Amino acid sequence: MKNFIVVLNLIFLATGGWAAAAPDYIIDLRYENRRWIPETIVVPANRRVTVKIVNASHEAIEFESFKLNREKVVGPGETVTITLPALKPGRYDFYDDFHADVPQGTIVAK
Repeated sequence: MKNFIVVLNLIFLATGGWAAAAPDYIIDLRYENRRWIPETIVVPANRRVTVKIVNASHEAIEFESFKLNREKVVGPGETVTITLPALKPGRYDFYDDFHADVPQGTIVAK
């Protein structure tokens, strides 16, 4: 029994723990010159996603997405992060709710 516990502890230490979850998939999204860069982002499906939004403009923006159920105001020069749950395969549009003339962006989960 003692040997079994030692082996179990070695496995635990070697794997980093019992329930070591995969880290979030991190994407960088930049708002500059009245557009999203990039406009289309491909992420792995069924994995949590962290979106780092950088507002490089001189005006406030609002990241908005009905499909993702997210909205976040980002002040000029600010950076914010938004965590999304594991996304099912599909397309998830987002836009700047403060500026209707800015082209929409899309996150594609594959």
